[in-house]
Amino acid sequence: MFWRIVLGIVLIGVGFLCTWKPNIPLSLIGQLRVGRFFFSGSRGVYKILGIIIIFIGALIMVGLEDELLNATVGNLLFSK
Repeated sequence: MFWRIVLGIVLIGVGFLCTWKPNIPLSLIGQLRVGRFFFSGSRGVYKILGIIIIFIGALIMVGLEDELLNATVGNLLFSK
């Protein structure tokens, strides 16, 4: 339980950092080609990835990641 909360807080922090300062992952990872065509540059892609990481971190922190997977793709993975 404790490590779930710690992991969630770390993921939320990383996602916040990617959303707030997209130049940091841009300098670490580099330019993305898909960013030019769909998301107005690589910074837009890193901001969207940051929001997704924040969402995943919050789900892990409160323990709802299993329920989300079962509700969305549970029938595909665990057919009865």
